[in-house]
Amino acid sequence: MEDLRLRIWSENDLGLLHAANTPEMTAHINGPESVDQIIERHARYLRLVASGEARMFVIEDEGARALGSIGYWHVEWREEPALETGWFVLPEAQGRGAASAALALLIDDARAHREGRRFLTAFPGVENSASNGVCRRNGFTLAGSFTEEFRGAELTVNEWALDLAE
Repeated sequence: MEDLRLRIWSENDLGLLHAANTPEMTAHINGPESVDQIIERHARYLRLVASGEARMFVIEDEGARALGSIGYWHVEWREEPALETGWFVLPEAQGRGAASAALALLIDDARAHREGRRFLTAFPGVENSASNGVCRRNGFTLAGSFTEEFRGAELTVNEWALDLAE
């Protein structure tokens, strides 16, 4: 997919979270959030962007239409400071390479803003073949898998890592 850009998350982007909060869009992450949880997620994105603890973006096409969201935030991974990324692409933009193109742009941004953090990590559900493929296509290495509680149920995820120093 060509001519994508990442725009930093803004106060006006709450509707994008609501659009992605469907059973189909959240099937790989144990289902939708409540309205209050969506509002809190939006507030958290704004707060983390303002504090520099995260860089959250809207994925836009050449017409400035929102196709989804992608971002990264500070985490500890294997006992060292790292970044974690996550994304979604709305159904009408899926299957055209938008997530892979957005992740490639995000990797460049993460390299520029990593603040000494070596790894960018991602944790898609083991059954989410699309997101696992996005990691693979962007040079991440599969480091393992684990199961944890997420949104009130167990979720088994793959553990992908990209060395930002390379």
